[in-house]
Amino acid sequence: MEWSEYAALRWQVLGAAFAVSIFFGWLVHRSQFCTMGAINDALNMGDFTRAQIWASAIGTAALGLWGLHAAAIVDATQSIYASGNIIVVSALLGGACFGFGMVLASGCGSKTLVRMGAGSLKSLVVFVVMGISAYATLRGITAVLRDQTLDRLAWSADSSLLPVWLANSLGGSVSQWGLGLAGALAAATWGWSLRNADFRQARPVLTALGVGLAVVAMWWVSGALGFVTEHPQSLEPAFVATNSQRMESLTFTAPMAYALHWLILFSDVSNVLTIAVVSVAGVVLGAFVSAKLKGSFRWEGFQSTQDTALHLAGAVLMGFGGVTAMGCTVGQGLSGMSTLSFTSVLALVGIVAGGVAGLKFQLWLLMRDD
Repeated sequence: MEWSEYAALRWQVLGAAFAVSIFFGWLVHRSQFCTMGAINDALNMGDFTRAQIWASAIGTAALGLWGLHAAAIVDATQSIYASGNIIVVSALLGGACFGFGMVLASGCGSKTLVRMGAGSLKSLVVFVVMGISAYATLRGITAVLRDQTLDRLAWSADSSLLPVWLANSLGGSVSQWGLGLAGALAAATWGWSLRNADFRQARPVLTALGVGLAVVAMWWVSGALGFVTEHPQSLEPAFVATNSQRMESLTFTAPMAYALHWLILFSDVSNVLTIAVVSVAGVVLGAFVSAKLKGSFRWEGFQSTQDTALHLAGAVLMGFGGVTAMGCTVGQGLSGMSTLSFTSVLALVGIVAGGVAGLKFQLWLLMRDD
C-alpha cells in the first residue's frame, strides 16, 4: 500500500468512527440509556427495564461481533480485550472504583459526554478531571503504582477470550465456540428482557438494538475498514488510527485522556487524530444535536461545595478505575463483554458492585443531611 492510499484510508476510518459515535451520542441522549440509572432502578425500585436494555445490548453486540468473526470479516482475537493476561485484581478493583465514581459524578464516562453535549458544565469539569486522572493512570504517577502492584496480580493464559480457551481445551474452532456462545448469550439476554412488558415497547427494544449495533459497527470500522495487511512504513499488519494498535470499539475512559492530549499538543506533528479522540467528540456532538432538536438543551452548574467535591472525587475515581480495569461501562461492559473476555466479566462485576456501594453511600449522605 502506498502512503497516499494509507493516508486516505485513515481519514475514511476516522470519518466512519465519528459517524458511529455521533449516532451513539444521539441515541444515548434520546433514550436515557444509562448504566448507573439501570443499577439504581433495579436496586431501589425493583425495575429491571434499563438493566434489560443494557443486557440485551451486550447480547446483540456479542452476536454481531462473533458473526463478523465467523464470516472472516474481522478477527475478534485481535481486539484489545484478547490479551493473554487476565488482570483479576485490576479488573475487580478498577471496576469497583469506576462504579463508585460514576455515582458520585452523576454518570459514567459516556453519560458525562452526553450531558456535556446537553449543556452540563458540571460534566465538562468531570470530563477534564477524569481525563487527567486517566492520563496519569496510563503514563503518570498512578501508572507506576498500577504497573508495580495491581497489574502483576494476573492470571497468565493463552487468551482472555472464552472461545479461544474452550477451543484450545476442548477442540473445535474459535469461530464455532464464539458464535455458539454469543448466540446463547443473545438468546438469554433477549429472552429475559422480553418477559418484561415494559421492555416490550418500541423505545427499549430499539435502544438495545441501536446500542449493540453501534458497538458492532465500531468493531467493523477498526477491524475491517481500518485493517491493512501491510503498513507502508513497517510493512506489517496494522489497524489504522488506533491508539492500542489493536482492534478497538467504543470506550470512553482512556479516550478522554487521548482527547485532552490531542488538544494540549495540537501543534505537535506527531500528535494525530485517532478513533478514540473522534469518538469523544462525536458523542458530545450527537448529544448536542439531540438536545437541540428535542428542546432540552440547558446550561447546568454545580449546586453546592459538596456537589462540586463529590463530582471531582467521582471523576478521579473513574479515570483511575477505568484505565486500571481496561475500560468503563461501555468499554468493558459492552465492547469488552461482546468479545466474551474473562477480564471484561470481572470488570463488569466490579463496576456493578462499585455502583451499588456508591448508591448506598449517596443514600447515607442524604439521610445524614436530613
